[in-house]
Amino acid sequence: MNIRDYMNSHTVYFDGGMGTMLQARGLEPGELPERWNKDHPEELIDIHRLYFDAGADVGTANTFGANSFKYTDEELECYVTEGIRLVKHAMTLTKDRERPMFAALDIGPIGRLLKPYGNLDFDEAVAVYAKTIKIGADAGADLVIIETMNDSYDTKAALLACKEVCDLPVIVSNAYGEDGKLMTGASPAAMVAMLEGLGADAVGVNCSLGPRQLEGVVEEYLKTASVPVIVQPNAGLPRVENGKTVFDVYPEEFSDVMKSFIEKGVRVAGGCCGTTPEYIRAVIEKTGRDILNPKAVCDKGLTMISSYTHAVIFDRSPILIGERINPTGKKKFKEALRNNDIDYILGEGLRQQERGVHVLDVNVGLPEIDEPELLDTVTKELQAIIDLPLQIDTTDTVAMERALRHYNGKAMINSVNGKEEVMEAVFPLVAKYGGLCVALTLDEDGIPETAEERVRIAEKIIATAEKYGIGKKDLIFDTLAMAISADTKAALATLGSLNTIRNELGCHTSLGVSNISFGLPLRETITSTFFAIALENGLSAAIMNPFADDMMKTYFSFRALHALDDNCSDYIEFATSFVPSAPAAAAASGAGAQTPVSASSLKEGEETPLRHAIIKGLKEKAGTITAEMLASGADPMKIVSDEVIPALDKVGEGFEKKTMFLPQLLMSAEASQYAFEQIKIEMSKRPGENVSRGKFVLATVKGDIHDIGKNIVKLLLENYGFDVEDLGRDVPPETVVEAVHRTGAILVGLSALMTTTVPAMEETIKLLRKEAPGVKICVGGAVLTQEYADKIGADFYGKDAMATVRFACEAIRTETE
Repeated sequence: MNIRDYMNSHTVYFDGGMGTMLQARGLEPGELPERWNKDHPEELIDIHRLYFDAGADVGTANTFGANSFKYTDEELECYVTEGIRLVKHAMTLTKDRERPMFAALDIGPIGRLLKPYGNLDFDEAVAVYAKTIKIGADAGADLVIIETMNDSYDTKAALLACKEVCDLPVIVSNAYGEDGKLMTGASPAAMVAMLEGLGADAVGVNCSLGPRQLEGVVEEYLKTASVPVIVQPNAGLPRVENGKTVFDVYPEEFSDVMKSFIEKGVRVAGGCCGTTPEYIRAVIEKTGRDILNPKAVCDKGLTMISSYTHAVIFDRSPILIGERINPTGKKKFKEALRNNDIDYILGEGLRQQERGVHVLDVNVGLPEIDEPELLDTVTKELQAIIDLPLQIDTTDTVAMERALRHYNGKAMINSVNGKEEVMEAVFPLVAKYGGLCVALTLDEDGIPETAEERVRIAEKIIATAEKYGIGKKDLIFDTLAMAISADTKAALATLGSLNTIRNELGCHTSLGVSNISFGLPLRETITSTFFAIALENGLSAAIMNPFADDMMKTYFSFRALHALDDNCSDYIEFATSFVPSAPAAAAASGAGAQTPVSASSLKEGEETPLRHAIIKGLKEKAGTITAEMLASGADPMKIVSDEVIPALDKVGEGFEKKTMFLPQLLMSAEASQYAFEQIKIEMSKRPGENVSRGKFVLATVKGDIHDIGKNIVKLLLENYGFDVEDLGRDVPPETVVEAVHRTGAILVGLSALMTTTVPAMEETIKLLRKEAPGVKICVGGAVLTQEYADKIGADFYGKDAMATVRFACEAIRTETE
């Protein structure tokens, strides 16, 4: 039986933790778990058998860390193939071998941060995942589980790889922090939007926290997901007792919480770190096949798009789509495209974000440019510094596919129409990559004059999309606003078809509102009035200029009048802070270079151009402004102390308060690097002067190849002026000690992601205390806690990257006093 069919009528039970089970059987600190598939197959078979005997339906192969960054091709083939074979063999040994059982290929994160925040290309990541998945599929895996993913882009790479190399069912599970977000900022709703669009068979959460701490995350999944939801918590948080790692949630409590999850609609249940067959048995005894009938999985019918941080759900409140990243009628923007002036384009995006749009339209189409290359670049660069979802706006399907492939989230796609050749070209891309597709109500005969004909085209598009597996919730119809200066009845056909499509066909709608007033004086008056009428007729989203004051007044007024604005608070804030917008061309000029301004001349709340560039992640601009400041005679060290560090501090404070997310932190750090490069050039002309604040040794401990967290810490430390000796991944304790002696560092940072490698961290600390007793040691990683860090002798537990930076700065300050 296929697990897709089985999930439709059964609660599915996965097994529990593997790493902690292997540690109990002798896995040494730093030893690679997948090697046990070849060296100790009898231990793996017994672990799988115990889980099946406890009632698990799915045995997860010991392949979590199997990838080509970690193993040779021959090793990878051996360990993955053996991993699947051992699960299959254990099925034949279980007590109840007649019931359905499944072998899951386990895919964990490859442990490197993808561009633009790291150095790994997205398509390279896809290839790495694809190699492992292809081996597992060929070995006879029944399904793939992609789990413990803490970055949305990395998750997309793994799922896309799975879809491109096999047709196995695939379940995707992410690891959330205490704030209910992934490490790089994604909410559960954002992950649901992206993963369902990419075709995941089930989605959910595992690892990081105990079951009670995941209640909010699970509720958001159940509220938004239209596919089965999987939950596999840890057995609480780890601590050390008598030299052994133990967890603080026991089977009774664990199974109570899991029962409540299943009663609410969770369809796939299991355990992660610290859980054992006793945990799975306890869950099944309280929820099993003859106790609780599974709650039906239903399509929530939500029209959603997402960025790398959040989902935008189309509902009663209108969605504003900023139109300014488009060359039509914009001379300066065309010049920016021709000159590849990315900072100008980013400036347009930032300005629209500050004006309150929910989505950015992205159109870079000019006849003389390479549109696939530039659209891909602009999409990536915008996503690097702006957390709004994007609307990919192009008629070039090559450019469309390239941008969709590399888009981090679920995009809007502008557009398809009723022409057969267009639907045949666009719908396969929507089906593969996911997206909310804008559908224009025109066909081979052009734009119909009547509302009825436009509705007929919409019905045709809906029927055709269904053949590609695309439902109505992923279509949003543009009924085409035409200039009333050319046809005074044009607005009536637009509004009539819009009303019918929204209220009778049940689809959302979108319009390029400003087209209606083309050729008329006082265009904004006509445009904003038409906008209000369209909203009353069911308009869901408007592609509009957020600097058109009358449009914004209409938007806030509509929401207040329709009880979409609690206590009219948004309207009041808008009205009391309203300042008429400058003309678009004049405002846009602010996106370019600016004359340097000193920090002392600013009013409270203002930022210098350099601080603003760093905070917003505008790296080229940060370098240019710094060079201009130095050329005008500014003191390099004053630039660091008055400009760079305060900007980084502001972003760091936002990160710590959860108002900014890791990608913004990293892009600000990269922008500050561009400033530092200019400063270093100037300092090289001044012998004897040094900007270093101290030396810091960093390492991911022996046996662990995951260095995302370490690399983030490195980037931030360097931008706070530290010299960082990065020893890389899988580093033996002796190498860390040698680096401390060689560099004279007084600070060491150790990272570990997996429970199986934390003992290697403890060994490293013990050796450092013996061989380098004066050094200060900071530890971090997903499985660590303050209590655990204290037990293994660390000086500091870095809950996140900024906490480590604060520790380093304080340690250096104390050392120099």
